[in-house]
Amino acid sequence: MNIQLAKAISYAEIRLEYRVYLESCGLAKNTVQTAYNDSFYLWNKSGQDIFWKVILDDDFENVARRELLAVLRKNTTGDSQKLINGYMSHLRRFRKFLQVVPEAFAKNKLNIKNDTKRVPMPCPEQLEHYLKLWNELENYHLQENALDKLFYELCPENKSISDILLKVATLNDFYSTNIFSVYSVAKHIYELDIDKRLQLGDVTLVNDIKKVAINGKTQNFYSFATKFCSHHRPLDYPIYDSYVEKVLLHFKKLDNFTEFVSTDLKNYSSFKEILICFGEFYGLSDYNLKDIDKYIWQLGKEYFPKNYKKRQNKSENIGSICYEQMFYLDYE
Repeated sequence: MNIQLAKAISYAEIRLEYRVYLESCGLAKNTVQTAYNDSFYLWNKSGQDIFWKVILDDDFENVARRELLAVLRKNTTGDSQKLINGYMSHLRRFRKFLQVVPEAFAKNKLNIKNDTKRVPMPCPEQLEHYLKLWNELENYHLQENALDKLFYELCPENKSISDILLKVATLNDFYSTNIFSVYSVAKHIYELDIDKRLQLGDVTLVNDIKKVAINGKTQNFYSFATKFCSHHRPLDYPIYDSYVEKVLLHFKKLDNFTEFVSTDLKNYSSFKEILICFGEFYGLSDYNLKDIDKYIWQLGKEYFPKNYKKRQNKSENIGSICYEQMFYLDYE
């Protein structure tokens, strides 16, 4: 393999290439999972330059052992001497990957399984990329700034039904949440007396808000409920939407980063725990849930787009659909 080509590939891409290689070796699923995570331990802790310096050093065995020991002593509480052998074996396997995989692999010309979408693997580099995109798009961050002003400055509490009504109506308009009786939802939230529970980060509040009786029938506004809570306390209440669901299910299938089924995502406490597990599994623990929320939503929008043309044919409100494409509005 051309090492310069390999070094030019992003962290997410080379991890994906390496995983496909590991699977082609007939290794057990758990071995593949451990190898493709632990092989990049040095990259995650010491950076890309140190990783490649170690991998390509003529005195690999001694240099790798020295660097790994230093990192393990700094980042773990266990016996570094016992831990190092496992990491060394993973680095040796990765060096073999560089030697045996054809050059076309590094050029991203490998045919991957038809049922596997080539979605970039989650990592801090990818998250930073999408956070930058978010901040560069005015319609994203300016509309969020407007909501922050409404929720934090103008109507921070929920003791007045008029304040709640203003927030519900604004969210419904911005996000096209299809709430057909805004007053009913506002009255329902007012009667729940939610401020203390919001301050406590009570995740059961979402499930209470989502169920609203309208004309004798209980409606389920789950996605809206996550938004309403999130815009009060974004670090405690991540937002659920269909894009986020698709991304989580994709990586569950690919990596099994935690055990869950699709219906668990509609239970808010489970949904939040799944997001936390996602962040821990992919090395995103230094980021808060709001950052991860922005990242996953954009990733889902890019790689799991909705069929707007089909929906447009079914809708009389064409302007609403065009607006939805501009900002992350349809969370159902």
